[in-house]
Amino acid sequence: MRPILAIMTALMLAAGSLLTAIPSDAQSKGEIVIGVQCDRTGPTQVVGTVLCPGFHDYVALINSKGGVEGYQIKALEIDHEYKVPPGIEAYERHKKEGAVTMAVYGTPHIYAMAAKLTEDRIPGTSPGFGSAAAADGIRYPYIFPIAATYWSQGAAAVDFVKKQLGGSLKGKKIAFVFYDNPAGREPIEVLEDLATKEGFQLKTFAVPPPGVEMGAQVLDIAQRFKADFVIGHLFGGAPSVSIKEFKRVGYPLKKFVSFVWGSGEANIEGAGGFAVAEGYYVMQFAGVGQDYPVLNEIREMYKKQGKPAPKEMASTVFYNRGVLIAALHVEAIRNAVKAKGSGKITGEDTKKGFEKISNFTLGGLVPPLKITNTDHEGGGLVQIWQVHDGKFVKVTDWYAAYQDVVAKHIKEAGAKK
Repeated sequence: MRPILAIMTALMLAAGSLLTAIPSDAQSKGEIVIGVQCDRTGPTQVVGTVLCPGFHDYVALINSKGGVEGYQIKALEIDHEYKVPPGIEAYERHKKEGAVTMAVYGTPHIYAMAAKLTEDRIPGTSPGFGSAAAADGIRYPYIFPIAATYWSQGAAAVDFVKKQLGGSLKGKKIAFVFYDNPAGREPIEVLEDLATKEGFQLKTFAVPPPGVEMGAQVLDIAQRFKADFVIGHLFGGAPSVSIKEFKRVGYPLKKFVSFVWGSGEANIEGAGGFAVAEGYYVMQFAGVGQDYPVLNEIREMYKKQGKPAPKEMASTVFYNRGVLIAALHVEAIRNAVKAKGSGKITGEDTKKGFEKISNFTLGGLVPPLKITNTDHEGGGLVQIWQVHDGKFVKVTDWYAAYQDVVAKHIKEAGAKK
């Protein structure tokens, strides 16, 4: 009996020593849920099938390092096919699952959920889309654009065109070709204001959904209006069609600059490849390419698992945006957990966590955003890249333009609310 007791005691002591040897930060404190909406099967699947995997890969990377202050992150994705009713259903499911942040996908969706987010006190992000007025964190406390809104993109596009045309827009003709829905129309008021300010002639050209027919508009822009420059605000399959159409009528693509949702590798490939799109300018709110520390870490994570890097990483524009969006959600959660100290965090905690993000750049992948309780956009920063010699080449550093004009529109929108 004594030998048996001695063995049992030794085993118990050994087990106890093994338990105490486990670092405290390796013991998961539980899960924190992010509600992730996506379109993998609808009209903007060219974005969603790449952006959403980027989101999940960043979360997996964080979890592989022990999570956030000991908590594992659960990114719960629902595909809403870019339809509002399924998007609302997804929101309710995410809320039921305890999500403390919502990665919303689509301008119609953020409009539809604005009241719900405020009522439920859960922050929702709309990076590079949605309501530009939501940059005002006082009037829209639970909506976070966290990237250049369509107003800021419009202002940045005009500034870029001005520089391309020699520093003056007086008497110039600028065409704005846009997807004819609320998202596509949103920048028009800022562009009209800037046309008055800078003295250029602005003419708008609506492309009806789904954006696959625009031959008449392109002919009008190139041969009748004879635009000095074109600003494009198209998404889904429409950007590829626009590139092919402008190329077909002989309009130089070096006189075309696209908003952020017409600027991915998939858009270029859909038009026939980089050789076809030579000269085409694109706007970005995240870094482009594969040479960023965080992307190297993701590749290394897959390598340790004995797996190749995911094919989506090659489509760097939209994949990198997925990483950026996930990183900002995770950073907001990290700030919330640190501030809370103990106990379960809430949407109100993560709202405050977003408002503490400052100069979080992920090695250059993310612009140096500063989110505050008054500014949920973070400065409206973009870069311009150009299709050149078979790849995207960076043309500008991060910049914002006509911030006084954008601020005026934000203030006026608040007054109308």
